[in-house]
Amino acid sequence: MTAHYQVHGTVALITLDNPPVNGLGLATRVALAAAMAQANAEAAVQAIVITGAGKAFSGGADIKEFGSPLAFQEPNLHSVIALLENSPKPVVAAVHTVMMGGGLELALGCHYRVAAPGTSVALPEVKLGLIPGAGGTQRLPRAVGVEPALNMIVSGEAVAAEMLAMLPGQKLFDKMAASKDSLLDEALAFAASVAAVRPLPRVRDWSCKHPQGDAYFQFARNMVKGMAKHFPAPAKCVDAVEIATQKKFDDGMAAEREIFLNLMWTSESRALRHLFLAERAASKIPDVPSDTPQRSIQSVAVIGAGTMGGGIAMNFLNAGIPVQMLEMQQEALDRGIATIRKNYEAQVKKGKLKQDKYEQRMALLSTTLRYDDVKNADLVIEAVFEEIGVKQAVFQELDRVMKPGAILASNTSTLDLNTIAAFTQRPQDVVGLHFFSPANVMKLLEVVRGDKTAMDVMATVMAVAKKIRKTAVVSGVCDGFIGNRMIEQYGRQAGFLLDEGCTPAQVDRAAEKFGFAMGPFRMGDLAGNDIGWAIRKRRYQEQPGMKYSKTADLLCEQGRFGQKTGAGWYDYVPGKRDAIPNADVVAMIAAHRASLGITPRKISDEEIVQRLVFSLVNEAAHILEEGIANKASDIDIVYIFGYGFPPHRGGPLQYADELGLFNVVQAMQRFALNPLDDAAFWQAAPLLQRLVAAGKTFGQ
Repeated sequence: MTAHYQVHGTVALITLDNPPVNGLGLATRVALAAAMAQANAEAAVQAIVITGAGKAFSGGADIKEFGSPLAFQEPNLHSVIALLENSPKPVVAAVHTVMMGGGLELALGCHYRVAAPGTSVALPEVKLGLIPGAGGTQRLPRAVGVEPALNMIVSGEAVAAEMLAMLPGQKLFDKMAASKDSLLDEALAFAASVAAVRPLPRVRDWSCKHPQGDAYFQFARNMVKGMAKHFPAPAKCVDAVEIATQKKFDDGMAAEREIFLNLMWTSESRALRHLFLAERAASKIPDVPSDTPQRSIQSVAVIGAGTMGGGIAMNFLNAGIPVQMLEMQQEALDRGIATIRKNYEAQVKKGKLKQDKYEQRMALLSTTLRYDDVKNADLVIEAVFEEIGVKQAVFQELDRVMKPGAILASNTSTLDLNTIAAFTQRPQDVVGLHFFSPANVMKLLEVVRGDKTAMDVMATVMAVAKKIRKTAVVSGVCDGFIGNRMIEQYGRQAGFLLDEGCTPAQVDRAAEKFGFAMGPFRMGDLAGNDIGWAIRKRRYQEQPGMKYSKTADLLCEQGRFGQKTGAGWYDYVPGKRDAIPNADVVAMIAAHRASLGITPRKISDEEIVQRLVFSLVNEAAHILEEGIANKASDIDIVYIFGYGFPPHRGGPLQYADELGLFNVVQAMQRFALNPLDDAAFWQAAPLLQRLVAAGKTFGQ
């Protein structure tokens, strides 16, 4: 049963019980409606309390029903809320812990609400490209006031119940309980005390006005326009709340419904819903059961105190896990500690971190110059120079000193993890943890599973990723794993575009207009052009037939490695990240083009974007075919959280599905005819060909 019914004296208690967050799926809605009918039919029952079992009142819609007809099947959420609102007996919502989305809309349909302290209250639908669809935009402004309601609806962020209870004139909460433990007793007593009150208060009957009306909503629209340029939902939230102040309740509900349904069909909402489900699915590994025992991770060692090592250490310090940092030279350690301090002090200065928290985190950090000192760590992460000989030396030392059962992780971004594991006598304990720079900021973590990595190691590091607030995606072993293997093809296309007539600024502008956080050349300058140079030098030896533009090599030969040297594809002023086009770089590209006998041509933004994005799509199809990625949605997560792919497009494979895979392959066939491109690369991957032939998508 997903809802339980009990009677306490003259009060019926209905408890939602659909773990983990009492999602309002069809079974729960049916059970709640049946319990309401029973309570209203029993003469001895004079009032009704609704609460949630476990760790939530209700988190809203059941994600398993997302986008399916079940979400609309009767009794749908509108019908259930109408049952509560029209109940002849008073209905009290006893809310605690989590009251979000449809859970808040359900509570707003009750006659009264009693809240436990610490309850998180939110209407997060905007984060899925939607507006609240079961009365949230019409009832919440009536309950807490227009401005607080609009702020909540447009941001989707959670607000503590105590904060809402302090708002002047708020009617959302009739009573704040002393504690979560006493909530039920207080709610039952409150319900008994209002059993005879008539008429029953209904949120829908309350007035909803704003004294400045038109001026306020115009201001709100201007604010939203600047913040959400790629997303239609925030502006529609403003429209819906304005309607609540202008129209009768039922007309407002009809308008909310129409806006909600129209947004559901937008590509932006489909993209965000896809990412919502993809992020949750990424943590599930098909052959690693959810009940796999985990190893205890109470302490961590980080080998290397450079930019990556320091950023990695901060993730664990932030989570309250002690970290030992190892370097070969005291000066390197001192520099690493100074950078961590500087990062934390910047957060303190901006008010994002309290001084005492900063001091607590730094107290968890210790340093050493000796491998023997880290022997008792439960997890050790190597973050040294990306060269196999250097990795070998580190892992042989770790194999010598680390206690049995310790997890040995490498932060390698391209090297063969199986080779690294073979440097030890315990390959089952070796795993890749590829953090993205800056490691203390970027949300993505690529977890690289070696051929011999143990199941409990995988289960453990996925749990650790959650603890340090990373979105983890599992990758098999190949050169570059998921993200960097794909970005190499993207970079190759960017190079060919220069050879054919583009400037770096033109390519970057087209990519950024499409929605990328930054174009390929600005990204190269940020990461360091010398990193790509090192990879290409390796490629020239391993795959001598591979076709590359030589412009990036010419740039690196001039020492223009990017932001760290103040000069790359662009020039940079110290202390600023603004990319300033350099005439000499443009002249160098033109001279190289002329030396190849290429006449430059005008290239459209559409061609630029398609060649960049479809190169990602085709390589991703090979990665899926080879089993390097478990599922298409994992690749989208890698690109959204690790490479600045526009979230409103949903990731490269979701975007390809939206365009139609037939259309993608047709474009690739055109690119294969370009003599200056790589015709062999543009042969559609076998998986892509099969999907087109079957009329299917990556999502399917």
